[in-house]
Amino acid sequence: MRTFVGGQEAHSEAEFAELALGIDIDLFRGPLESETDGERAAREDVARDVLADLRAEAEAGDEIAGWDALYADALTRTVPFLRAARDHRAGTGEAA
Repeated sequence: MRTFVGGQEAHSEAEFAELALGIDIDLFRGPLESETDGERAAREDVARDVLADLRAEAEAGDEIAGWDALYADALTRTVPFLRAARDHRAGTGEAA
């Protein structure tokens, strides 16, 4: 079975969520691959700006933006399991 959202095919559950909610999961959660400190800082700056915009839209009465803000905020508190396992195996002891 194929799933389409807004005319685009979703190939995975994560891609379906991104298309349906309009939220870039990697932006808020972080990529599965490692990223440099500079890349992480830039990604987190953009994520903060997007989250602030979503919250402002929610306060202005956009209920969907409010739900998107809650989802995006929750993603910022997660660590991809595969990345955490890789870091642990590498001996860094870091979760993110």
